Amino acid sequence: MMVMKFGGTSLGTPQRIEQVSDIISRTYRTQAKLAVVVSAFGGVTNQLIDAAHRAASGDTRYEAELAQLESRHLDAIQYLLPAPGQTDARTFFMTELKNLFDVLHGVFLVRELSPRVLDFVMSFGERFSAYIVAEALRHRDIPAYYLDARQVVRTDARYGAARVDYDVTYNAIQNVVHSRNGLPVITGFIASTANNQTTTLGRSGSDFTASIFGAALDATEIQIWTDVDGVLTADPRVVPQAFTIPELSYEEAMEMSHFGAKVIHPRTMQPAMERNIPIRIRNTFRPEQPGTLIRRTPAPSPFPIKGISSIEHIALVNVSGSGMVGATGIAGKIFTALAQHDINIILISQASSEHSICLGILPGHASRAQEVLKKALKLELLEKTVGAIEVEENRSVVAVVGENMRRTAGIAGQIFSALGQAAINIVAIAQGSSELNISFVVERTDLPNALRVIHHAFFNGKGGEVAHG
Repeated sequence: MMVMKFGGTSLGTPQRIEQVSDIISRTYRTQAKLAVVVSAFGGVTNQLIDAAHRAASGDTRYEAELAQLESRHLDAIQYLLPAPGQTDARTFFMTELKNLFDVLHGVFLVRELSPRVLDFVMSFGERFSAYIVAEALRHRDIPAYYLDARQVVRTDARYGAARVDYDVTYNAIQNVVHSRNGLPVITGFIASTANNQTTTLGRSGSDFTASIFGAALDATEIQIWTDVDGVLTADPRVVPQAFTIPELSYEEAMEMSHFGAKVIHPRTMQPAMERNIPIRIRNTFRPEQPGTLIRRTPAPSPFPIKGISSIEHIALVNVSGSGMVGATGIAGKIFTALAQHDINIILISQASSEHSICLGILPGHASRAQEVLKKALKLELLEKTVGAIEVEENRSVVAVVGENMRRTAGIAGQIFSALGQAAINIVAIAQGSSELNISFVVERTDLPNALRVIHHAFFNGKGGEVAHG
């Protein structure tokens, strides 16, 4: 069993859907068993969210948004299906569209949009997409069938980012898929509670759906088809010499994604990791490329690092004071206070003298974090145990990632030497005991140059050679 997932960029136009159908058709002829997960057509989820908020604010332009959605999906049906096969597809679509219109009309009348209703509204994008792709495949003589993931993926009622009940979900998936012949085309991103209320799985939810189905069906491989060749050694918009990384471990991929590489979300890998299922990132528009394979034990790399990731804009919160040396409980107060206010910490750096703790957070949370910590450490500030809580804006974090770093001496020296020669100042440094990642903070204006000089230092201009080798 192989699971293939296609994102919104891969399904942006009828012509792109046709390309996806070609890829699925070729794979189906060589793969004994196959399941396909799809996102909504590119941009549709955002359009549904926009229409819902317009309706809630009393803006009648939500109807124009629905008219655009209607036209776009009917055009796809007309382009992809022969005339005799269009009637059923149009009937399905128009029935679902009327349901969507009725819901948004209700939102418009009461001027209220709850998270539960918003999840239900967002679910229509994947439902439209999966049905149309399934019909397109059936008219290529592939025995595809539409599978609404809400029938099998069970979650709690945390709307917008629901948590999966894996045991119930895996059993339900196995019962449904194994009881039917053919190729299921599955709605990504959406699920339901035990009471059949529609939920969504949050960011990269369709990738997560593919991983859930792959784990439930004991897939040999999960393929994530997107608009890039795989995971690259650096951001190619900044580092033109960046090339595709052939293989990564799960841990390396998670580190890369945590620090800005958006090809795959860490949560997507969890079900696959538990069942030791490889994940492959491939490009819908360059299917001849092998992509990046993510698995437990990747093939050896000739380089000491695998890649360089970054977050362009962060803020630093510095808690410092001479009284902190040897004082117990201060770090606990800091982390508890921020967690209670849903402020996520990206990076932690602490001096060995315990004189200061430096935290990297998203810039939008900086002022609130400072106020939260002033309240949490009010007594320590009065007693001068803590001298200051300061915020530094316009910083960037760079992460150098690779399992080979554990066995290679001098990596940190090479990084800092390259940055020093380029006159790039390092504001803060963090490294875990696993030695899988060295992270450091620089001025935001220095980020592009930092990425380029480190890439050159470790890959030595060999990007083109490796990419084509």
